[in-house]
Amino acid sequence: MTRQFDVAVIGAGAAGLMCAAVAGSQGKTVVLIDHSTRLAEKIRISGGGRCNFTNINAGPQHFLSDNPHFCKSALSRYTPQDFLSLIKRYRIAYHEKHKGQLFCDNSAEDVIAMLKAECDLAGTQWRMGCAVQGVGKQGAAFRIDTDAGVLLAANLVVATGGLSIPKIGATDFAYRVARQFDVKVIDTRPGLVPLTFDSVAWQPLAELSGVALQVGVETGEKKARGHFLEDLLFTHRGLSGPAILQISSFWKPGSPLLINLLPDLDVAAYLIEHKSTLKKNLGNLLAQWLPARLADGWLLVNGFDHAARVADTPDKLLRRLGETLNRWRIVPGGSEGYRKAEVTMGGIDTRELSQQSMMVDKVPGLHFIGEAVDVTGWLGGYNFQWAWASGMAAGLAIRA
Repeated sequence: MTRQFDVAVIGAGAAGLMCAAVAGSQGKTVVLIDHSTRLAEKIRISGGGRCNFTNINAGPQHFLSDNPHFCKSALSRYTPQDFLSLIKRYRIAYHEKHKGQLFCDNSAEDVIAMLKAECDLAGTQWRMGCAVQGVGKQGAAFRIDTDAGVLLAANLVVATGGLSIPKIGATDFAYRVARQFDVKVIDTRPGLVPLTFDSVAWQPLAELSGVALQVGVETGEKKARGHFLEDLLFTHRGLSGPAILQISSFWKPGSPLLINLLPDLDVAAYLIEHKSTLKKNLGNLLAQWLPARLADGWLLVNGFDHAARVADTPDKLLRRLGETLNRWRIVPGGSEGYRKAEVTMGGIDTRELSQQSMMVDKVPGLHFIGEAVDVTGWLGGYNFQWAWASGMAAGLAIRA
C-alpha cells in the first residue's frame, strides 16, 4: 500500500535525524528512511566513540565551500549553544577538550538516543533497513520506490552524506538524485584525510612511524591558504594527525606543504648565536627539542653527522639544518582516500539552494542537507554543527 507523508527524509544520520525531529515538531507527517538497520553510524564512531558533537567556537570562518558565504545563514540561526541546550535538556554529561571541542563523557550512543527520542516525540515514522530503489515525481508529490513499497511525499530531504568511510555505508546517492533533477554537483574529493607519499622516497622517513609532535603546517596562497598549529603523526605511508587532517582540506594535488617542526624556535638563529657556548653534539641538542627518534632520524635523512659538535659545524650547515626543521617543504603524492577520510569535500552546489531552507530553487520541495552539500568544516566538531544547523533550517522550512 502506498503511504503519503508531508516529508520524506532519506538518511538517518546527524542531519537527517535533526531535520525529521524539527519537521515533525512543526506538525508535519515525517518518514525517515535509511538502508542501514542502525541509526547514525557516523555519530557512533566519531570522537573515538564519544562523539565530538560540536565546537563552541564554530562560525562561518571554519567552513570551506566553493560558495563560502552560503553557510552563514543556517549557522547563525542554529548555534553551538542551541545544540548544547538540547544536550543539557537530556542531561548528557559532556566535556570540552582541545580548542572548543565538546565530547560526551560516556558514549556517542547518548547523542543517538537523544535524537531518536526527539524524532519519536515528533511522531516520525521509521523505515530502517529499507533500500531506496529510485526517486521521482508523481504529480506534485515525490515518489520514493523502496524495497518495502512506494512512499509519496510532498517534500523530499536528501541527507545521505558523502563518500567518506564506505565501510559504514557511504554512497553517492545524494549526487545521483541531484543530477537526476539537473542540480549541479561540485567535484568531490576526500577531506580531513591522512596524506601519503611515494613509497620509495618515503622509505627513510617510514622508520619514524609513530612519532608525534606539534607543528605548524600550511599550504595554498591568499584566500586559499590554510595554516594550522596542531599535532602531526608520522606513519608508514606518510603523515597524519590533526595537523595533516586539517591541512588536507586545503591541499591541492601537486602542491607542497610547508611544515615547521619547531614552530616556537628559529633553529638556525639559535644555533649560530649560541654556537660558541654549545658543547653538545647535534644529535643530543636536537633531542632536547624533538622526540629522540625524530632527532636521530632527521639528521640521518638530511645528511648530518649525529656526533658532530655544534661548535665545530660551519654556519652554512647550521642554516641548512634550521631550514629543514623550520621550513620542511614536501609534496604529498596523494591521500588515503575516502576509506580514511572523515568528510567529503565538494557536493551539491550551494548556488542551487536557498540559504534559508536548503531547498533547490528550481525544484520546489527538494532539499539537500548535511555532508551531501558543498560545505565542509574543519576538524573538531564543526561538521556536526553544520549537520544540526542545515537539518534545522530544512526542518523549519518544510512546506505544508
